[in-house]
Amino acid sequence: MTGDFDWHSAKITRATPVTPSYRNTQNVRRFLVAQCGADFKFDRPFMAWIKDGRPKTMGDVADEWKRRRNPK
Repeated sequence: MTGDFDWHSAKITRATPVTPSYRNTQNVRRFLVAQCGADFKFDRPFMAWIKDGRPKTMGDVADEWKRRRNPK
């Protein structure tokens, strides 16, 4: 996939790579609520982690949010 992924309307799966065009859209929020639960919300440190340039998938994003909420 390229940076042309449509974050507003394309189907997002756990395998969807986070691209340079990533945006915190309602579509992304719906995916993350489905993955993480109704208490999902964005915060600045988490958004910075998503956009830090390191390769990751939306599955990694969901897993990281859950890890931050329930550290071992």
